[in-house]
Amino acid sequence: MLAPSGRAADLLAGRRALAKGDRPDVIALGPAVPVSRRSSLGVAVGLRANLRLALRQGGYDVVHGFEPGLPSVSLLALAEADALTVATFLSPDRLAYPRRRSRRDRLRARVDALLATSQEAAAAAAERYPGDYRIVAAGVDADRFRPGKKRRLIAVQLEADGRPLTRAAIRALDELDGWELVGLHTKPLSFRPVVPARLRHRVTVRTARREDVRAGLLAVASVFVPAPGGHTRLRLEAASAGCAIADPPGSDRQPELVTAAVARLGDDPEHREREAARARGEAEAQSFALLARELESVYAGAAHKQRAPHRGGTDPLADRDWMLVDLHMHTRWSHDCSIEPDELIDHAEAIGLGAIAVTDHNVFGGALETAELARGRDLIVIPGEEMKTDGQGEVIGLFLSAEIPRGLSFADTIAAVHEQEGIVYLPHPFDRMHAIADPSTLHRHLADIDVFEVYNARLLRESFNDEAVRFARKYRLLQGAGSDAHVLQGVGTGALRMRRFDGPEEFLLALRTAEVLRRPKSLAYLQSLKWAAQVKEKVR
Repeated sequence: MLAPSGRAADLLAGRRALAKGDRPDVIALGPAVPVSRRSSLGVAVGLRANLRLALRQGGYDVVHGFEPGLPSVSLLALAEADALTVATFLSPDRLAYPRRRSRRDRLRARVDALLATSQEAAAAAAERYPGDYRIVAAGVDADRFRPGKKRRLIAVQLEADGRPLTRAAIRALDELDGWELVGLHTKPLSFRPVVPARLRHRVTVRTARREDVRAGLLAVASVFVPAPGGHTRLRLEAASAGCAIADPPGSDRQPELVTAAVARLGDDPEHREREAARARGEAEAQSFALLARELESVYAGAAHKQRAPHRGGTDPLADRDWMLVDLHMHTRWSHDCSIEPDELIDHAEAIGLGAIAVTDHNVFGGALETAELARGRDLIVIPGEEMKTDGQGEVIGLFLSAEIPRGLSFADTIAAVHEQEGIVYLPHPFDRMHAIADPSTLHRHLADIDVFEVYNARLLRESFNDEAVRFARKYRLLQGAGSDAHVLQGVGTGALRMRRFDGPEEFLLALRTAEVLRRPKSLAYLQSLKWAAQVKEKVR
């Protein structure tokens, strides 16, 4: 477990473990930093560095973050991890999740499985992080929280929002001779109830932030009154300890219902025993042992997203020459480009490219014309097309033989490429300055993507390319690169160094040993040339 801590001893032990490369059960990464719903992610630099080191040293198969909606170490871990990731959301508060789309999208693209501990928490989280949620138990240690010798004791969860219910339980105590009440503080700022003078000798308040203290109190308590908005884990622990739960429907609006429920449980031993047995049975079905088995199935399901690693061995193209390949560019057939196909061929050969992919926007004529003009020359031209999908960004098809219409769904566009025995190449997958596939669509079609563009020379932010690199490494996707050139000066600014190939099959084999080359030029310079060419074209 990787977590912050406020204890000096924990922090010292965590630093020692990281320095030695040890893997204890718990590593304290740095001091806990209180954050609010509107705060930016201002975690200390030292904590960030320790987290990155711990993730790298751990060699984890899965990184599981809890409540990563708020700025937190959990959110950072899911964003930094190269391993498979799982996120569990616990809060039913819709305001607990960030409003900034960039932060939400970054997390959504990194998470392989979405979990929630209740339908309410799933609904709240889904507003910010759409996807398929699996409801899992919060979990309870059913061995530690077991029924003991019960006393006539009512345990009440003390929360600010639960003041009316606490008063209702105290009113019930006034009607129950021989009973006592204990208020349980689980947060530092919980309130202290007002108790009538005649009942003060029968009411105590205990701090129950430690698990052993809670286990001891709940083992002897006969009735438990949860607070609205309180931590669900305490209610689950009370049920596991054999407490009858006094939580009638509608009690948050009518606290007097709690008074009646507690009074009946106190007066009717048989009813109390039935409710206690039912609560214990429900809690046992949510034990940590059963939860662990369910999480194992979640982790195994996420592992299917990763492709089998390339085992190396003999390179079937080892005797081929190396060449430079630009997999993404345009000609005058694109609405926003004025490059003539014959000029493109001459320029590509002049700068040392061995192959280019012509991928005009929603039109295939430019690729056919360029391939025809290059016939008999050393330059390999891969005919392609960049298709605009119906609201899910763009998809490039390589080694195509016919035009694919724009406006198809993401799935239908991919199917159309594969019907031509072409190769699906996903361009600029995280360029949030343009329309891109949403994370759920991306994850759903991981197996259908043949090549993942990890470097596009025309992106405004290099972080978009870096994110693509991490995503491709995580799922072991074949990596591609291209200039996305719209002017001749941009051709070759993004490329691959790979073995010479003949046809799509050899192309995919050559990609296994390819090297991404970043050869950027000023984006402002290239964009100004593009705009100047467009203006000149209009004047004509």
